[in-house]
Amino acid sequence: MSSSCPRESGHLTRRVALIAAAAAVGGFLFGFDTAVINGAVNAVESNFGLDSVGLGAVVAVTLLGAALGSFSAGRLADRIGRPRTMAAAGAVFLVAAIGSGLSHNVWDLGIWRLLTGYGVGFATVIGPLYISEIAPATVRGRLASLQQLAIVVGIFAALVSDSSVAFALGGADAQVFLGLPAWRWMFLVGVVPALVYLAVAFTVPESPRFLVAHGRVPEARDVLRKLQDLTDEEATALTDRMAATVRADRPARFRDLLDRRRVLLPVVWVGIGLAALQALVGVDVIFYYSTSMWQSVGFDESAAFALSVLSSLVNVAATVVAMLLIDRVGRRRLLLAGSAGMVVSLVAVAVGFSTATVAADGEPALSAVWGPVALVGANVFVVAFAVSWGPAVWVLLGEMFPNRIRGVALSVCAGANWLAGVLLNFSFPALRSLSLAGSYAVYTFMAMLSWLLVYFFVTETKGRSLEDMQEGPTPVTSPKLRA
Repeated sequence: MSSSCPRESGHLTRRVALIAAAAAVGGFLFGFDTAVINGAVNAVESNFGLDSVGLGAVVAVTLLGAALGSFSAGRLADRIGRPRTMAAAGAVFLVAAIGSGLSHNVWDLGIWRLLTGYGVGFATVIGPLYISEIAPATVRGRLASLQQLAIVVGIFAALVSDSSVAFALGGADAQVFLGLPAWRWMFLVGVVPALVYLAVAFTVPESPRFLVAHGRVPEARDVLRKLQDLTDEEATALTDRMAATVRADRPARFRDLLDRRRVLLPVVWVGIGLAALQALVGVDVIFYYSTSMWQSVGFDESAAFALSVLSSLVNVAATVVAMLLIDRVGRRRLLLAGSAGMVVSLVAVAVGFSTATVAADGEPALSAVWGPVALVGANVFVVAFAVSWGPAVWVLLGEMFPNRIRGVALSVCAGANWLAGVLLNFSFPALRSLSLAGSYAVYTFMAMLSWLLVYFFVTETKGRSLEDMQEGPTPVTSPKLRA
């Protein structure tokens, strides 16, 4: 890095930390609005008379909406700016929360959950994109991890909210408050964080790299001075570097992700692989179906809710640990360690569920020995994922692409993540009805693939300026990366 711009990779200021945290509210909505269906899933199933395929569709339609939203978010953010895209997402979250809570039938609910997913897709892209562009390189991993922390806090808040509503109103089907059953209030609570996100969108500054790309260099310098406490000379040197790596004539398009043979650039393929495998290892199953899953193996509703909240709390704690490690250990090492931990823990869960017996009521039940093994295995899996693949993938996706294609490349990768999530969530109810153990064996195989992808194709980006990504990451065969 040029000595004329030493602070670009140096110091974390209070202002940039607060703005990054504010921008991560979108991650909270991401986690809250996707996981809130956890407590309502059984009530939705019984009230609308759904079979396993219908239930899977209601859950997965949110992820389909997220895929659609993520594909368009990058281009929109490149056209109208990062904060305005946040505002658009907040408005979508607000309307969708109200619509979901007041839906009349399964088709109505499906449409509103699809719209919820569209907002989630926006938040998926804009959070990592914006935070990576305002953060100094030496603390970019930590700040970008705020997005994942917000996601897991949102999941935790959704589960606590669901269990609190169910407890206060006497069950998910109780109709004791303003004529609406408890499961409807589980959706309506999402209005509150949506309003907060809307307020945030109107208070954060525009990304300096967006400003440079649109010829607003003096504004970019002013933002950098305030955010990173740079001198005029330092801010000028940094904006000059930015200007050399972006296209000021037009926003990036999908064709910019192709090489001369009209094939996706290698770095884009790696990003797609990372994004897809983050979903396919099965973490959504723990958070979207955990309450229903624990009930299916013998736990009552109250205990199942408590176990779901416990898994989510473990997720939050592990993500905090990841934030402390990611700029010290590096992204690649965290991913490799996390993949290994996921493989071991998923094997334990799969073996545990394979020993389940069928009770008199037709439901599977775990023994006094294997029940705790499966529970511990599930929570170890949550830890392994949360300390590695949860935050590190989004950090990498926010920083591994050249400036000129970052927004659209991140959109494509986020879309791949959500399409993989659609496949996972749509298939799980059917897989569960066939064999819980078999479904977890599939996720174990995906975790093995995740280790192989990282080992052979993922390179380290720790401490590197975004402007250093223009020629692609350092080859993975580098001895320094192998160390």
